[in-house]
Formats: sequence, C-alpha cells, structure tokens
Amino acid sequence: MPASFTRRRLIVGLTLIASAPRAVAQSESTYPNKPIQLIVPYPAGGAVDLTARLIAESLRQQFGQTVVVENRPGANGMVGTIAVVRAAPDGYTLLMAPREVFGINPVLMPQHGLDWRKDFAYVGIVATGPYVLIVNPSLNVKTLVELVALARSRELAYASFGKGSMAHLNIEALCRGFGLRMTHVPYRGAPPAVVAVATGEVALTIATPPAALSLMQDGRVRAIAVGGGSRLQQLPGVPSMVELGVTDDPLISNYFGLAAPAGTPPAIIDKLAAETARTLTSPDTITKLQANGLIPTAGSPKAMTDSVAGDVEHFGRLIRELGIKAE
Repeated sequence: MPASFTRRRLIVGLTLIASAPRAVAQSESTYPNKPIQLIVPYPAGGAVDLTARLIAESLRQQFGQTVVVENRPGANGMVGTIAVVRAAPDGYTLLMAPREVFGINPVLMPQHGLDWRKDFAYVGIVATGPYVLIVNPSLNVKTLVELVALARSRELAYASFGKGSMAHLNIEALCRGFGLRMTHVPYRGAPPAVVAVATGEVALTIATPPAALSLMQDGRVRAIAVGGGSRLQQLPGVPSMVELGVTDDPLISNYFGLAAPAGTPPAIIDKLAAETARTLTSPDTITKLQANGLIPTAGSPKAMTDSVAGDVEHFGRLIRELGIKAE
C-alpha cells in the first residue's frame, strides 16, 4: 500500500476522532431535530398508553417535533422494552412503561438478560396510579375489616394480571400482613382480572381506576380501600390504607416512568426530564391524568433510579420467598 495513501487514512482517522466530541455536543444542543419514537410495551387503551400519549402530545408542542407513540406488547412488556434497550442511545427512541417493567421483570425473567442498572438511562416517573382493592358485591363485605374476617373464615380466590405482576405480589403482601391464605388465579392483564371479579369467577383483585372505574360506577364491583395515604378524587367515599390504620401498606402504587437506552447523553436526558416536568405542570395534562385516577409526578432521573433500586430489592425478595417463576 502506498505510503501517501496510508498517511492520508491516518490523517482522516485522526480528524474524525478529534471532531467526534464536537459532533456529539452539537447533536445534543440541537436535540431534537427529527421525530421521536415513544414505545409503550403494552396494548393501546390502558393507563400507561393514555399517559404516554398525553406526554407525547405535550412534548410535540414544546419541541416542535413529532413524537410517535408505538405500542409493542408481548412477554409481559419485554418485547417493547428490549427494542428500546437495543436502540441507538441518541434520545430518539424512548420507553414509557409501568413499575413492573423496571423493578420486577429483571428479577422475574432473568432469561431476557435485562439489567436495570446497565440497560437504562432513566428520565423520570411521570404519573402514579394508586391501586384500589375491589371485591365482588355478592361477598357482602363493605370494609377491609369485613373482608379480612371473611378471608379468615374461608379461603378466597383473587385475580392477578399474571404471575409476578403487581397484583400478584401486592395481594400476597396483603395476605402476609393480615395472616391470610388465598388462592391465586392469574389472568392475562388487568382488564380480564377485573372482569373476573365482576362476574364472580374470583372474589377480589386490585386495579388502577382506569381499569375498573366504569364497573365500580355500575355497581358490578365494589371498592373497599385505596393504597397510599389519601383518598382518590374519583372515589371520595373509599378510605386509604393509611387512613384505615395499615401502617405497612401492602398496596404499593403503580407508576409510569420514562426511560431511554443506556448511554444516552446526560444533556439529552436532562432536557427530556426538564420538558417532561414542565408538561406535568400543564392544567390540561393534570386534569386528564386525574380524571383517570392518576397522579402527576414530576420525578427526576435520580429519583426514578432510586425507586427502581428499591423495587428490585423489595419485589425481588418477595419473588424469591414465594418461589414465583415466570411462565
């Protein structure tokens, strides 16, 4: 190979290396300059999808760029999640997913190789969805005390959204807290679990308001307690667990968090976090979230990282103690 050609290649290579930091900095400063893809790893129509579309529309207005929401369901959220993890870390492929994707699935489904510490750049939690404990009205229980008394007199069956889901783990934690034993019946998602309570196939489950509000209003299911420390605007007559004196509340709320692939530049993550927080101060966004029983939560990247770490510890311990294996 001619020496002159070799020298030219070396010079070009060194020039590219030297210009790379400048190109990255420029791309960060002009971000976003093309459409953003926001992947939801669940079907359209659910609470996480609703939240994603509200955030996408607000970001579109703020950024002046299209934000396309794409639903990629499958494998308890893993299909869409893995697609984001494998995407280029440039801020143009984002993930909106519920708590279990970040804090439960890495423990429950190790075969996917998902690492909550290495695979994500967390942007922040955007909304929280307290769980409501619902029962079939034919049980003739109207309070948590009455439900616990009935469950001690005979074994009840409860529905979950699948093995290792938030419903499965939270209700098992509730059973442990009150010294109860119930039969677990897994369903494929929250909607069929809630319907199973309404039809009497099972006695109870937990659900976020968007999944059960219409059935509550029709009297087909009865809400007897809300997780957390305060009542919901949509269910003013339903007491919270803390209000009922349950100091170690087993009904840990769901949340919907925004994340990007690991390696996404911190400047882009900070910009997304700032704009998302701004979105959550919009009266229109707040009203729409609250109308569906969701609480706007402008969380920081660090706060979400800390929350995921706590979930992996808490739910991971419960999964191991119960011997839960994903199907």
